[in-house]
Amino acid sequence: MEKKQWNENWEVGQIVATDYATARVFAGYGIDFCCHGEVALEKACEQAGVSVAEVLKALDALEPNKEVAGGFAAWPLDLLIDYVLKIHHRYIRRQGPVTLALLEKVEAVHGEAHPELHELHALFVESLQELEMHLQKEENVLFPYLLELFDASEQGRYIEQMHCGTVANPIRVMRMEHEGEGNRYHRIAELTNGFTAPADGCNSYRLLMQELEDFVRHLYEHIHLENNLIFPMAVELEEKWVR
Repeated sequence: MEKKQWNENWEVGQIVATDYATARVFAGYGIDFCCHGEVALEKACEQAGVSVAEVLKALDALEPNKEVAGGFAAWPLDLLIDYVLKIHHRYIRRQGPVTLALLEKVEAVHGEAHPELHELHALFVESLQELEMHLQKEENVLFPYLLELFDASEQGRYIEQMHCGTVANPIRVMRMEHEGEGNRYHRIAELTNGFTAPADGCNSYRLLMQELEDFVRHLYEHIHLENNLIFPMAVELEEKWVR
């Protein structure tokens, strides 16, 4: 991938969509590139309380991402949806219960000394419940229509409007739910001091922090792919191929 010259006017979601390696820089500076990917870098840095010059320097120091993930922006809509379904949906359903079981184990041992674990437990349970409903909406309502829309565009034919009106309607709901999860995990990051185990934390406590951080990293990639790539593609295809 050719190295890009970023500037403060690029939207942060656009930067990450172009080279996913930049997500590591934004995460390190607390810049939200998924739920608020439409914000220009200068504004995002201001909101995060960091220097835009410093962030640009860190971005410029990155080597272009040569991994498969670095090519997300070049993927067609059907491949992006397939990736989200097979990587992110499966991961959430497989890893969520495993992490929850570990959290409950750590809470039982350390909850008295670290009462923040009780709120952490409640937040994570809420997240898994909300995410399951979110995934079902994508699998049963939104994604089937988007795949039909993509097939129509490939074949050069028109299709009827979605049963709930414009595709922007379910997308609006998905974005709101993404925002809710982003806020929830921002609170979880605060409760865990940036996913850091306390000094008296056991090996299970440290493993829990690692698993939570990995869960959030996967979730943010999921949100990024949908908000900054899949949803804009869907709106563009609808404008061209829906009567």
